[in-house]
Amino acid sequence: MNMNMLFNMFTRLVMRRAMNWGINKGVAKMSRGKGKPPVGGQPGAGQGRGQPNGSAGLARKMRTLSRLTRR
Repeated sequence: MNMNMLFNMFTRLVMRRAMNWGINKGVAKMSRGKGKPPVGGQPGAGQGRGQPNGSAGLARKMRTLSRLTRR
């Protein structure tokens, strides 16, 4: 093995872990927003239950996709 191969291998390892960490943090943040009260006193503000964009469902789909890609 030459130095270039070692550097590439180490870089890939670090980048993979950084990407997984960031994706997991983002999915966790999206799925945590269920029980929060509306922000700012506006009726539609915040991440309340029954939100129209369905970010909890999206977070579940992203976790499933993440599990499938690891296999």
